[in-house]
Amino acid sequence: MSAFGIGINTQGTNSGDIKGTQKEIACDCWFTSTGKSIPRMIKFIDENDELQTIDKIHVKYAETKNYSGIQSIEYGCTIICQGFSHDVKLIFFKDSCKWIMTFL
Repeated sequence: MSAFGIGINTQGTNSGDIKGTQKEIACDCWFTSTGKSIPRMIKFIDENDELQTIDKIHVKYAETKNYSGIQSIEYGCTIICQGFSHDVKLIFFKDSCKWIMTFL
């Protein structure tokens, strides 16, 4: 142990709780030769129990996050759904290989 605390706080930072309305989604994601991932299309069941397919996704940023100890990648995106633009977060949970979308 160091007198200055070096090396004693080695856990990953916690990004807190996920805010907003969450919806489970299926996501088609492209992986580049350098390992970068880019969501290309999502599908989800809307509030009318209809399958929605979104292929107009503009990714503004991608960040590695740690929600309550669960490693994830968060993508800040703008999507076009039924003619309207929505700012959303697409979150990929690495451990379970599951996706969710949150509306901001």
